[in-house]
Amino acid sequence: MHLHVIETGHFKLDGGAMFGVVPKSIWNKLNPSDENNMISLAMRCLLIEDGNRLMLIDNGMGNKQNEKFFGFYYLHGNDSLDASLQKLGYHRNDITDMVLSHLHFDHCGGSINWNADRSGYEPAFPNANYWVARDHWNEALAPNPREKASFLQENIMPIQESGQLKLLSTGERFHDKIDLLFTKGHTESMMHCVIPYKDTQVIYCADVIPTLAHIPVPYVMGYDVRPLDTMKEKTDILQMAADHNYILFFEHDPTNVACTVQVTEKGIRPRDIIESGFFN
Repeated sequence: MHLHVIETGHFKLDGGAMFGVVPKSIWNKLNPSDENNMISLAMRCLLIEDGNRLMLIDNGMGNKQNEKFFGFYYLHGNDSLDASLQKLGYHRNDITDMVLSHLHFDHCGGSINWNADRSGYEPAFPNANYWVARDHWNEALAPNPREKASFLQENIMPIQESGQLKLLSTGERFHDKIDLLFTKGHTESMMHCVIPYKDTQVIYCADVIPTLAHIPVPYVMGYDVRPLDTMKEKTDILQMAADHNYILFFEHDPTNVACTVQVTEKGIRPRDIIESGFFN
């Protein structure tokens, strides 16, 4: 099983929202903000090769929204999904499995493209099954008011209409070597892949631990629908990673791809920090 980092670009979100109750005097040292209080974040995905299957976890924001929409998020950098795949000798058509941790637009917007004449939408990965947690899919169809703006129907309904949607219930898998964890603090039934890598495992953190700076348990995003659940889920994941020397993969950290962790007097903290180029 071979793993590759896929960078799809950077965007910005409000730093206060990203760190919740943590004071700016603390979080601004970890991820400095601009004059508008916005911090830079990656939209980093993971490509898994195993035999005749090529599996992509998440796909960034995509490019089909209008200029006004993208203006809210200050897209920057030279990375893109297509360019990252091309560097590895792959194309969207080669993807056999599109695995979506959850359906917030910055994780699944690249799932769907405009069709040729921009009269409608089509899957960006025409030969892939799209894997989503069943309970999360149901939540996205009837979202709560707090999350409604993050679930864009043009990112979601065309997946079902294509016939490529595959829903996973607790205890089910899309691959016999990849375990799945489900969390509910950030959003209902967010799906985390636990992937064999050499003599350890890689945990795809998605938004339960979006960046290296979010490792301390109280550092929870203001976007989370159940922050106390997030804290419990982070505690469990961090302890598992510390006990077994697992690697945490960060989707949103602007520079750090992954890390291992260790137990310290202050709690579980990073040990070996892995920057760009890891896996590739």
